[in-house]
Amino acid sequence: MAKITYFPQGTCSKQMDVEVENGVVKNVTVYGGCHGNLQGICSLVRDMPVDQVISRLQGIRCGYKNTSCPDQLAQALKQAKG
Repeated sequence: MAKITYFPQGTCSKQMDVEVENGVVKNVTVYGGCHGNLQGICSLVRDMPVDQVISRLQGIRCGYKNTSCPDQLAQALKQAKG
């Protein structure tokens, strides 16, 4: 199982801990940000293929920002893929 710690850029969240096994997201924990929304996102992506999560979340923006917590999660998963 690959475990990474990712530090998001341009969002309210400060840290994402991501666990991936055999190309599938096993667990995501996000520190900071909109707690309820991020709990929901983490729950929804659990047991989902990494590539599917990336394709669904990449490019999502938060208000006027060029990124969002979901977009940063996609970036974290890209990093986890190597």
